[in-house]
Parts: sequence; C-alpha cells; structure tokens
Amino acid sequence: MYTNYLFDLYGTLADINTNEWKIYLWNKMAELYAFEGADYSPMQLKKAYFEQVVKEQTAVHEKYPHFTHIDIRVEKVFEKLLSLKGQTVPENFGVNMAKVFRVISTKYIRLYDGAEELLDLLHQKNKKVYLLTNAQRSFTVPELKMLGIYDKFDGIVISSDEYTCKPDTAFYQTILHRYCLDPSQTIMIGNDCITDILGSYNAGLDSLYIHSNISPPIRTELQSRFSVMDGDVKKIKSLIIR
Repeated sequence: MYTNYLFDLYGTLADINTNEWKIYLWNKMAELYAFEGADYSPMQLKKAYFEQVVKEQTAVHEKYPHFTHIDIRVEKVFEKLLSLKGQTVPENFGVNMAKVFRVISTKYIRLYDGAEELLDLLHQKNKKVYLLTNAQRSFTVPELKMLGIYDKFDGIVISSDEYTCKPDTAFYQTILHRYCLDPSQTIMIGNDCITDILGSYNAGLDSLYIHSNISPPIRTELQSRFSVMDGDVKKIKSLIIR
C-alpha cells in the first residue's frame, strides 16, 4: 500500500507527561545556574527563560521569514541565560542543561503498547520508516535511545535542527527531499489533527490519525485517510500495511 511511513513521536509512539511550570524544576535549575556563578531566584529564572524563548523565536523568524511555523534550539536559550549574568559558557553547557531540564520536568515517558512491534513489522515488510517530530534534538535523541527505538528509523528529522516544524509544508518537504521520498508512496501517522494531519494533507500526503490520551482537541475536519479513534496502536497495521 505504502513504501514510506512517517511517524510523529510524542502522543503517537510514545506517551509522555511533562510539567515545565512546577516550582521544583525551577528550584533545581536555579541551583545549577548558581553552580556556574549565575545568580537567579527560581522565579527570576523561570521568567527569564520564557522571555528568552520568545526572543529566540523572533530571531529565527527574522532569519527565516518564509517559514510559517518556526522552532528554536533550546540549548541556545540556556546558554544565553548564563551569559546574561556575565559568565563564560562552558562547552556543551546548553545541551546538558536541556537534558537536565527535560529529566526534571518529565513525570514519565514510555512507549505505547504495540508501538515497537509496529516498527518491527514495517521493517519485516521491507518498508522505510522515518521520524518527523516537533522536538528538541538535545533530549529527543537520548529519549529515543532510552526507549530502545532510535535504530528503528531509516531517517530522523527533528524540528529544532531545521528551525521549522509541523504543520509547515516546508518541514514536510525537508524530509521528502532529504530521503527522496515519493509523496504518493508515503503516509504520515500522528495524533494531532493540525500538525500531523492537516500539515501532511497540505504537503500532498495521505495520513493516519490516532487519537491518543494526549491528543489536542479536534478543532477542524479530519483530513486523514485513515483513523484510529481509541488510541490503540495495534490497530494501525491492519489499516495501512500490506
């Protein structure tokens, strides 16, 4: 039926629960900055972080005005927060802080039942499997390895690397061009009706929508060719694999 299968990650293959607002996170992050000589109270750091995210988004938008949706590299934010306090930024500081931030803010991350088996089945059928995710390389790659699925993809495209993200057609075109994928032989599988489904539809791709426990509300008519509305990943194979 299809040769190439593009997967979203969070909410599609992996269930995740994070909280970037909890005070414990910002207490610990402020302590880490204090280790480097940067004096922030937890609330000062939290405020400065979100302000710097917006500034970074603005800078990226100015550099890439043709993107309709942008992403940033969060490690640059963590580096800037240190340099704003007059401190020299150590090598790999931003990436390491991003990892710590993710670990502390994550309550759990785990594969959905049947996700790994689905990826294995596709390879057994000689299909090509790709990851197209709105995420940060600094912690998404470690999470993929921790979940045991990093090596199950023939290609991985992460939004922070490209400075654009789903549903931007430019992001879809990136993976299609990079791996020379025929759109007529390619399907997107995701849990978000806008970023995954409308985005892939606008890029000329078929899609399968799966309504998982962390899917956002459906705010528009689903443009997917297939759908699994109860979040059961194991039902995907009967719909789109031959």
